[in-house]
Amino acid sequence: MSTGGRAVPFHSRKLRSFASEIAGDEQAHVKFLRSALGSAAVAQPAIDLQHSFTAAAQAAGIVAKGYVFDAFACEENFLLAAFLFEDVGVTAYKGAAPLIENKTYLEAAAGILATEAYHAANVRTSLYETRTGLLGTGLFGRDLRAAAGKFSDARDSLDGSTDDDQGIVDGDHQANIVPTDNNGVAYTRTAPNVLNIVYLTPKQASSGGFFPSGVNGDITTSGNNAA
Repeated sequence: MSTGGRAVPFHSRKLRSFASEIAGDEQAHVKFLRSALGSAAVAQPAIDLQHSFTAAAQAAGIVAKGYVFDAFACEENFLLAAFLFEDVGVTAYKGAAPLIENKTYLEAAAGILATEAYHAANVRTSLYETRTGLLGTGLFGRDLRAAAGKFSDARDSLDGSTDDDQGIVDGDHQANIVPTDNNGVAYTRTAPNVLNIVYLTPKQASSGGFFPSGVNGDITTSGNNAA
């Protein structure tokens, strides 16, 4: 069961088209994976798309305490919410690759990773080009590039001591659409560190944030990255 979420009032036909395409891909991923896994597929966990986005935005310093970040209020907020997840998806699939022994599953996962990378680049580019326009009260500024940087820093504060996250502009305020290391290679996150982000905690936990009752499967506990 999912809590929250509704149709976004898009004004840009371009952004509406992008979002529709990405949504179709994600639905196809779920159907494909459930079919490929067969009896090993797990049930959908409870998902919170209402309070969790507000908690994440408050922790990142995008909205003040006591105010709501509505991810579905406008296309700009929706882009920021998508940014919060898309980069994580890329690093999660890359991190899972060494654990997949079945070559058929590995090829499928590589294909999904590539799709997620396309999605992430699309969202990052759209944020960079849109630039301003957060909707709501209690917001700290209206600069989407800066807000994306705050979400990036928040992810980094949850998933361990390494600096493996980047915003959509670099230190010289130039576009940074493809976040890579010095070798031009995408970053990697372990499954526990991915759970740190979606549970919204640097501590070891088995639930919280976007998954109030935890996730289903073999790996359900986040890492302990609390200082």
